[in-house]
Amino acid sequence: MADTIVNRVAASALITFDLEKLYQIGTRLSIDLSQWLHQGLLLKEKEFRAQLKDHDWSVYQDHFIALHCSTEAIIPAWASLLVTTHLQPYARKVVLGTLNDLEVQLFAEEIQLLDLSQYLDQPVIIKGCSEKTVPQDAYVQLIAKLQPVVKSLFYGEACSSVPLYKKKK
Repeated sequence: MADTIVNRVAASALITFDLEKLYQIGTRLSIDLSQWLHQGLLLKEKEFRAQLKDHDWSVYQDHFIALHCSTEAIIPAWASLLVTTHLQPYARKVVLGTLNDLEVQLFAEEIQLLDLSQYLDQPVIIKGCSEKTVPQDAYVQLIAKLQPVVKSLFYGEACSSVPLYKKKK
């Protein structure tokens, strides 16, 4: 008799959750506020406002923007707010921080919108490998959202997963 090969991974009840599928498609840009500062360090309000007024903001149409300052300039809080008012009509999203901070917020938005009904009392594995960069914080947020509803949580691939959580009976 021939032995039949059984794919136990395919036959398991595990539901794979791929965070990469929550990646919002679009161009990400980091904008350095120091470009509008005198010598990259000093904010002269009149010059700052004039430069912002003359800037072509339409180039950021439908972009995701992270605002930051690469120099050690002390910038008043209103400066990034003023830049945001210029970006708002064009950009899809503006955050103050790094491109990673931007990515964290984009994933957080998508995680909050998740319908978890299909995961109720199910074993779930959070896929570990992806083509796109998924911030570590997105995994933390996803677990916080999934743990109250799932039967069990794993991380990695079905063939070599790490158990994270199992609901008490």
